[in-house]
Amino acid sequence: MRRLPTSLLTLTFGLLLPLVALRAQALSLGPDEFVAARHLTCVLAQDSLGYLTPDDFEVLSSEVLDSYEPEEGDVIYAKALGYFDGLMFGLPEQDAEVIHARLRSFVDSQACTQVVGVSFRL
Repeated sequence: MRRLPTSLLTLTFGLLLPLVALRAQALSLGPDEFVAARHLTCVLAQDSLGYLTPDDFEVLSSEVLDSYEPEEGDVIYAKALGYFDGLMFGLPEQDAEVIHARLRSFVDSQACTQVVGVSFRL
């Protein structure tokens, strides 16, 4: 087995390390992004409960994400999906009543107090 020269390995790592560091930095969230992810989670919960029309969902999610670059928005959306998934953790999929109770509790909590625009339809 042939070994690469040390200088080539050093050069390769020297070029790749900054790229990896930049990518990792792009995936980290600051305080504003965490708040945006929480707000987007509220929008997802409202949508899952049927409180939002497709237009309402688009408007509310755009209000959260439009002030961020697309890459940041993707990370915020992914974090919101993670929060949403955490809300559903341990709940049986077939028990819609329990799922809806958990979502209603979350939507009514302080976590969602700043999210407005819910339209209820009976």
